[in-house]
Amino acid sequence: MRKFIAISLAALAAGAATPALAQDTYDWGGFYGGISGSYDMLDDSSIDRVDFDRGNNGSFGEVVTTSTNLDAFSPGFCGGSPTSTAPGTGCDGDDEEFGVQGRLGFDFPVASNFIVGLVGEAGWSQLEDNVTAFSTTPASYTFTRSVEYTAAIRARAGVTAGPSLIYVTGGWLHAKMDNDFATTNGMNTFTQNDPKDWSQGYQAGAGVEYMVTQNMSLGLEYLYNDVSNGGYSVTVGQGTATAANPFVLAGGVTMRPEEKSFAWHSLRAVANFRF
Repeated sequence: MRKFIAISLAALAAGAATPALAQDTYDWGGFYGGISGSYDMLDDSSIDRVDFDRGNNGSFGEVVTTSTNLDAFSPGFCGGSPTSTAPGTGCDGDDEEFGVQGRLGFDFPVASNFIVGLVGEAGWSQLEDNVTAFSTTPASYTFTRSVEYTAAIRARAGVTAGPSLIYVTGGWLHAKMDNDFATTNGMNTFTQNDPKDWSQGYQAGAGVEYMVTQNMSLGLEYLYNDVSNGGYSVTVGQGTATAANPFVLAGGVTMRPEEKSFAWHSLRAVANFRF
């Protein structure tokens, strides 16, 4: 991440070192297209637990119990992928990822040093979030959610000072989600529900641009991204398990990540081309 920020700052510094344009050529209005590279990080405040619905009746927040009425998932949970079937051996954490985006926008000057605008954007990322539950059998149950593609429409408003623009931005976010499930339990059956999903949410953030030439600006941008991904679940069937199996005792179980939103931070280096 430090290298990414250093490269971005160096790009801005190079722009700042470019001979200043004549004062009357700082025109921030009009159409532009741009590209950006992002460093994406999951929101650490997300809930790293799995939710259970006994009897598959839509009532989550229940406890799956053993034949002796003990919590079948008492070993606990972790926010990552398991290194074994026991939580005490630890979990591999989720990776931070890079992404790329393309954008088209329009800015309209509403005062001598103030602009408002609208920007549409499409992007690609492989950001991934894992949560694992451990049962007393022992066995592990891992849910994996990842972002494949995003589309967004944002408003932005900013203040200009010669070749510089400082702005805030926010709007609607559409994300193509890919959900997956893995388990070391070889007895029960596991049926995935809605594994691929277009999820809705929002983006909000701020940025700064520097006009290198009248047709090109470089910038840094931060965005907070949040989409709802609550439709994915896994239904557990009996399979070859005995009647004493906790899932069978419960009359069937549906499992899902307790965290219904998928949120991440994005730091971007941006190049915009005006026409």
